[in-house]
This record gives sequence, structure tokens and C-alpha cells, in this order.
Amino acid sequence: MALTKNHIIDSIQDSLGYPRNKSVDLTETLLEIIKKNLENGEDIMISGFGKFCVKGKKQRRGRNPATGEDMMLAPRKVVTFTCSGKLREKINK
Repeated sequence: MALTKNHIIDSIQDSLGYPRNKSVDLTETLLEIIKKNLENGEDIMISGFGKFCVKGKKQRRGRNPATGEDMMLAPRKVVTFTCSGKLREKINK
């Protein structure tokens, strides 16, 4: 099962006792902060959870899987995640 934004909002509402609209605002604000920092190329490190990094990919040769035609893929940025040691320990228990 995937963790959705609604699940996060419901968890905040249940555990902290916030009204639904305040839980939505809190979740949306947190996600906007994360998105803005990633858009600016900044890494995000959340202690005890992990690190989101923006990495650049160079232009490279690829292949269209439908036609088999060779093509050049444009340079792009991707977001990677590395979990913290504490999270890794919890997952592997």
C-alpha cells in the first residue's frame, strides 16, 4: 500500500488532534518547502530519515523502445533519496 497525502493528513489529524483544514495546511506547507528547495537545486536532509539530493544527468545516447531508433536524450536533473542509518536499521529489523 502506498502512503498518500490523505493518509498523512489523517495521521496528523489523529495523532495531534488538529482540525482537518489545519492538517491539510500543515502538510501542504511542508511539501511546498521541500519542492521549493529541490527546485533551487538544494539538498534536503531530515535527521533520522534521510537525504534528498538533486543530481544532474548529462546528455546521453538512448533508444526509442517502440521503433528501435537511436536518439540523444537531453540533460536533466533527477532527485535521489538516501535513507539514514537509523531508518535502515528500523527497516531491517
